[in-house]
Amino acid sequence: MQKVIERILNLLAFLLTAGRPVTADEIRHTVKGYDQPSDEAFRRTFERDKDLLRTLGVPLETTYTDIWEVELGYIVPSDQYTLEDPGFTDDERSALLLAAEAVRFGGERTGIDALFKLGGARRSTSAAPVRADLGQDLNTLGVLFSAVTQRRTVRFDYRNRSRTIQPFGMVHRYGHWYLVGPETADLGTVKAFRIDRMGSPTVGSEAGKFTRPKGFDASAVLEGIGASDSDETARIRFDNDVVDVAMNRSRAATIVEAGDESTLIEVPMAGEGSMISWVLGFDDRAEIVSPASLRSAFIDYLEVST
Repeated sequence: MQKVIERILNLLAFLLTAGRPVTADEIRHTVKGYDQPSDEAFRRTFERDKDLLRTLGVPLETTYTDIWEVELGYIVPSDQYTLEDPGFTDDERSALLLAAEAVRFGGERTGIDALFKLGGARRSTSAAPVRADLGQDLNTLGVLFSAVTQRRTVRFDYRNRSRTIQPFGMVHRYGHWYLVGPETADLGTVKAFRIDRMGSPTVGSEAGKFTRPKGFDASAVLEGIGASDSDETARIRFDNDVVDVAMNRSRAATIVEAGDESTLIEVPMAGEGSMISWVLGFDDRAEIVSPASLRSAFIDYLEVST
């Protein structure tokens, strides 16, 4: 995946700096990463990269290279791709620098090169270090993000069985990344799967395998936890350092009992599987108190999984 990203960036940089239409043959012999051994291998790689650039919103166009209109070339019009100077102040650029240095993916530092294109920023040495680890390694996230944008199916092991889903989107919530979409065996139900609990995720080879519903909101799938029309409720005890997160995540929740170290809340039942998945997201900081059937199902799941 890293080689693909590097090749795409090299291609985009070449197209933006050339200032004129360039032919596929020129790209093959100039841009690093296109040293394929055969014409057919280059054609397949180049076609995939063009599709990916367009999927990412890059206005890649074809036009003739000269006035005689003999040969076609590729160009990214700068007036359609570049952005106007947002006019950030020094303080605003410094705030962006602080945010970029604070956020980490899987412990890896976020690149801050883009800030130099905005005019740079003053580095503050007086503030204490701040870190927000967004979890998961970049390679896995990159592979799954490509599956979402290219509409490729994803197969992985989850809860002791193999699953294949149509990934409609990715969401980051409360320290975890989720892949959202229906399983191919049950296309009528959209589910959320925690990426760090996936085993051996594999992306399908065929792009455009499914159609994402118009206006689909992946965030709404997670926000729907605890918002059920059922009269049955569940009581769950949370450590006080995460109870606010639980209350925000389940808008229908109410506090039953607040203690010095933990808080008991009540939420409408949204289905046994959904409730178990929700509680698992809080690791050992949440305990199902009732109903007994849900508590037993949760314990059974933990015993099978360990």
